[in-house]
Amino acid sequence: MSEIKVIQGEIFNDHRGQISSLNNFHFEGVRRCYIIHHPDASVVRGYHAHQFERKWFYCIKGAFTLALVKIDNWENPSKDLVPEIFELSDKQSCIVCVPAGYANCLKAHTPDSIMEVFSDKTLDEALGDSWRYDKDMWVDWSQY
Repeated sequence: MSEIKVIQGEIFNDHRGQISSLNNFHFEGVRRCYIIHHPDASVVRGYHAHQFERKWFYCIKGAFTLALVKIDNWENPSKDLVPEIFELSDKQSCIVCVPAGYANCLKAHTPDSIMEVFSDKTLDEALGDSWRYDKDMWVDWSQY
C-alpha cells in the first residue's frame, strides 16, 4: 500500500469569484515553501529525491502530471521501479503528501502552469540530502 496521501480540498464559487481551500491540511512540520512556474509545457522537471525530506505538492494554476517513485537503492536505484502517477489541476483542490524516501518528477500540461511545493526541511538541510536521477528513468514522458 502506498505511503503517499492525497488530501482533498474544496472549491467554492459565487458571484465574487472562487476560493480554493485545503481545510483538512495541517501545516505541521512545514519549514518552507516555493513555487515552480512552467512557462513551457514541454519541460520535464526531475527526478529529484530526498532520503529525509517530506514534500507536499499543490497545483495553483494549470495542470501537471506528478510522478513519484520510492527509491530502493540511493546510489543505484532499480530501473524497474513503478512510479505512482498523479494528475493535479487548478480545477480541483487537493494536495499530494509525499513521505521521505521518494523521487519526484513533474510535467506541466499547459503553458504557465504553477505548482506550489512545501517542505519539512530548511534549504540547507535539503541541499545536503539531494539526489538526482534522469527524467526518463521510470516514465515515458512522451505519453503526457
